[in-house]
Amino acid sequence: MAPKEIRLERHVAATPDQVWAVLTDLDSAAQTLSGVSRVERVAGAGYEVGTRWRETRKMFGKEATEEMWVAEIDAPGRTVVKAHSSGTDYTTTFTVAAAGAGTELTMTFSAEVGSSSLVTKVMMAVFGGIGMRATTKAMATDLDDIAARAEAAGR
Repeated sequence: MAPKEIRLERHVAATPDQVWAVLTDLDSAAQTLSGVSRVERVAGAGYEVGTRWRETRKMFGKEATEEMWVAEIDAPGRTVVKAHSSGTDYTTTFTVAAAGAGTELTMTFSAEVGSSSLVTKVMMAVFGGIGMRATTKAMATDLDDIAARAEAAGR
């Protein structure tokens, strides 16, 4: 099944280094991201390829925990975070680029379902739109939260 993708951009009134520092501060993620209730580091120190953590968010009125890991880093301009759950591979890419007196922060999220069974196709057709809308809203909130923290650090 082809991956589904969402891409959002947010201008941040802070330097790229300030945005990168917030984006890669896993230990403060639960305080920065209003949609995240807790983060538990599983492996790795700081923010490096291979660092793993469990992130708990409230979605559709229930808490859900996913294990995530840093798959790529091209500091301070790009990082890729991955997760795998229930037969689906998730990829989130953040890019940080100077834009005028601030930074353009872009977040791209994709989900690729490994199974192409009829049941999976029907479930994606029925629930895919709802899930994509909820994911888009959560991503926009994350970008706003990252921007607010980076802008506060720049004051």
